[in-house]
Amino acid sequence: MPRDILIVDDAPNIVLSLEFLMKKEGFTVRVAVDGDEALKAMEERAPDLILLDVMMPKRNGYEVCQTIRAREEWKNTRIIMLTAKGRDVEREKGLAMGADDYVTKPFATRDLVVKVREMLDIAES
Repeated sequence: MPRDILIVDDAPNIVLSLEFLMKKEGFTVRVAVDGDEALKAMEERAPDLILLDVMMPKRNGYEVCQTIRAREEWKNTRIIMLTAKGRDVEREKGLAMGADDYVTKPFATRDLVVKVREMLDIAES
């Protein structure tokens, strides 16, 4: 059964490329364009992994991450935060909020795929 990935980002070009990339890797993909939509998608069905942008309207990625980590039924969902903010303080904040990893934009798509596969414990085929 394919693993489920939720992409949460308000930049259409990033969503498009991530969606293409993850589908190409065989994942089931859903998209949310802001923090509220992300939490609504979580209520419908918790994904295996979330690619979560930090800077978004309504609720930012830190708030979404913290809300997800506060819910026992969502504790197994892996979170990779994506952001253009690459300072150590932002990375530390994301990890402190409960993110499993933190990737700075722009990122190499191949590296992100490897990270997603490692996090979901999927061997390269």
